[in-house]
Amino acid sequence: MKEIILITLLALFSSCATYVIPLNSFQEQMSNDKIENRKEVKINNPLLLNNIAYKANNIEYIKVVDKNGNDHSLRNSPSIEMRITQKDGKKTIFYFDTVTLQNRIISGSKSRFVQSIVKDIPIDSITKIEIQDGRKDFKYQ
Repeated sequence: MKEIILITLLALFSSCATYVIPLNSFQEQMSNDKIENRKEVKINNPLLLNNIAYKANNIEYIKVVDKNGNDHSLRNSPSIEMRITQKDGKKTIFYFDTVTLQNRIISGSKSRFVQSIVKDIPIDSITKIEIQDGRKDFKYQ
């Protein structure tokens, strides 16, 4: 039984490729996304029957770099997660489609179910931005 659980966990963690967005590339990609141009979206709620509605950024594709330095383009979706590492070692995970960059402050939602849980992080405090598809069962409706 323990072997089955271990194999399942390894498969889950190894199937989610993690990419990096260099800070200057992130700033460039987010420069055209304005809060006033955000789009209203609805996603499924895998726990309940009702949908979840919120304002998403207008980024369609995210330019990222893999561990070998190769460029990739990921399609933005509600399951894409962004992990920010700060200079003090703190890590914060946002859903990428909720992220904004305004006045050198990154803001984003940490929860799909409580959209008001938003955190602000000064861009100058960031050492690394990672992106991965969390493969959660969220889909635009």
